[in-house]
Amino acid sequence: MQTTIASLVSAVLAATAVVSAAPLARDNELTNTNNVLEVRYNPAAVDWSKVDWSKVNWSQVDWTSVFSSSQPNVVQPPAQEPVPVPQPEAPKPNAPQPDIPQPPPAPVAPPSPPVPSTPPAPPAPSTPPTPPAPPAPPAPPAPLAPPPPVAHDAKVTSSVPVVIVAPPTPTPPSTPVVPVIPSTPPAPIQPSSPNTGANNGGASTGGRPLWGLTYSPYNTDGSCPDVNTVTAQLHKVAAATGHIRLYSTDCSQLSSVLQAIKRNNIALDVYAGIWLAAGPTRMQADLDQFVAAAKTYGTGLIKGLSVGNEDISNGMSEATLIGYINQVRARLQAEGLSGIPIYTTEQDAKFSRAMAAASDIVQVNIYAMFDGYFANLDASVKSVIQRANHIKNNVAGGKLVRFGESGWASSGNTGPSPLTLANEIAYAQKFKCAAAAAGFEYFYFEAKDAQWKAGAVASEQNFGIFNAGFTPKFDFGLLNSC
Repeated sequence: MQTTIASLVSAVLAATAVVSAAPLARDNELTNTNNVLEVRYNPAAVDWSKVDWSKVNWSQVDWTSVFSSSQPNVVQPPAQEPVPVPQPEAPKPNAPQPDIPQPPPAPVAPPSPPVPSTPPAPPAPSTPPTPPAPPAPPAPPAPLAPPPPVAHDAKVTSSVPVVIVAPPTPTPPSTPVVPVIPSTPPAPIQPSSPNTGANNGGASTGGRPLWGLTYSPYNTDGSCPDVNTVTAQLHKVAAATGHIRLYSTDCSQLSSVLQAIKRNNIALDVYAGIWLAAGPTRMQADLDQFVAAAKTYGTGLIKGLSVGNEDISNGMSEATLIGYINQVRARLQAEGLSGIPIYTTEQDAKFSRAMAAASDIVQVNIYAMFDGYFANLDASVKSVIQRANHIKNNVAGGKLVRFGESGWASSGNTGPSPLTLANEIAYAQKFKCAAAAAGFEYFYFEAKDAQWKAGAVASEQNFGIFNAGFTPKFDFGLLNSC
């Protein structure tokens, strides 16, 4: 029987192309075989010093040949040879692939020739040349990618069952998170009535002494006036101004004002108000009455809506106030009344950028008569205009700035500022000219003396250009010149 070592040598030599060895004499008889591992070599002629065991492709060793029982150097009859099964071979870039191994170069005599009858033991390489056990058969080649799935209407004619491997279901991309877009601050609202350029060169009074006037219609005893009383008062107010500001809708004052103006063609625009200081129940009642009046008489006469008046100064939080503004805006949008500018009114020192961002315009109350010093009326007027410009340049964010209130009382005592009728007239004249020159719209405070404010200090009750009986306190013609 063929010795195991001889078969191993032959198999190793077939798996590497770098060993110099001499073929046996009968190698020429094996040229017709397809299995080059059956070529036998003379182990004595192998130059073992040149064997690079790291380059032996152990996967190519035909271990069946190594341990076969065939006689040495004898070609097995073709009938007994196993039919070789084509196996995909890994490329051997450095080894030729002839049917018969190329003759090796002349052998180099080893330093210690082995005994001819016994094959020399190969020198111990860095890794043992002979594995302790035959390695496992090489892994089969990776299967080819499956063909594209058969379409639903394709016909399979093969009798062999065809297993169609569905392609892996692609993992859907995670749904992108829709960014929450912060609410954009309302765009600046243009002046609601014609003028020569609000905040840009003057606010026209339309030939009347004042651009605007605040109006509270309550009777002297605090009761609510009827529509006829309101109508009579508004005819007088229209001689002094073309725009009035209301603070609330209680006593049906908004409905009465709109009805009086519309029925009598009184040339007045209305800037309405919702009162917040009495709490959310009163606020909701005012809002309901505003919606009802606007739907009854139309929105053509309503040029703006102030949500509150000096509520921050009276202790309300900014967040609460802005919440009210947003609530009113949402209600009006739901009612189809979204064309009306919505804002709040606050003292200039308390008006913040956040409040300005929540408002369509910036409306501020600015007084000089409450200052802790007084030089003269010219300085007082200059002071309020400078403060309005500060709001315009540093708070409003490009939105229209309007005076919600400014005035001078004809009686009372607030400190160093002298409160007399003469000073009320002089302040009104100087202020209206300075505001027009600076381009500010304004509501002068106020139409009639507020004797209905029971218990208030005298100065608070005497800001009107009309007295409590609605008689003018001075000739309004004095206000026409600048």
